[in-house]
Amino acid sequence: MKKCVFAGTFDPFTVGHEDTVTKCLALFDEAVVAVAENKNKSCLFPLRDRAEMISSVYRCEPRVRVVTWGGAIVDLLKRENTPFYVRGIRNFRDFDYETADFYASRKLDPEMITIYLPAEQEHLHISSTLVKNSIAFEKPFKDYLPKAVFEYITEKKNV
Repeated sequence: MKKCVFAGTFDPFTVGHEDTVTKCLALFDEAVVAVAENKNKSCLFPLRDRAEMISSVYRCEPRVRVVTWGGAIVDLLKRENTPFYVRGIRNFRDFDYETADFYASRKLDPEMITIYLPAEQEHLHISSTLVKNSIAFEKPFKDYLPKAVFEYITEKKNV
């Protein structure tokens, strides 16, 4: 069985992230979506809420497993017994960041295989930051999120 890890802060999980998971499922038998606790970022949504949002999207998809993670990605890959690490790429900034991260991680685990999946053109402008700004300025954000995430946010957070 081939599985991959797709990790991110997912604050919140967008339709672009959802598209990346869909592509993962076309390539792998299982996709582990790792919700990262990034101490360098100030998140709008707590770690548990972010994991619950993503779990609600994949409630009926047994090939997706949501975990939370606060360590190095190479350690998570070892724990999950897979070398495959998927990264979604929207633009050259994402590529530059992910490539630098790849080389740093590769020194820690030469067996790691990073797979870059480009975003679809209609998702290039969508980011978690865009969603958080839309929420902060009380602007529409429904189209940027999977339905289950939008419902979670609007029902639980009264946005």
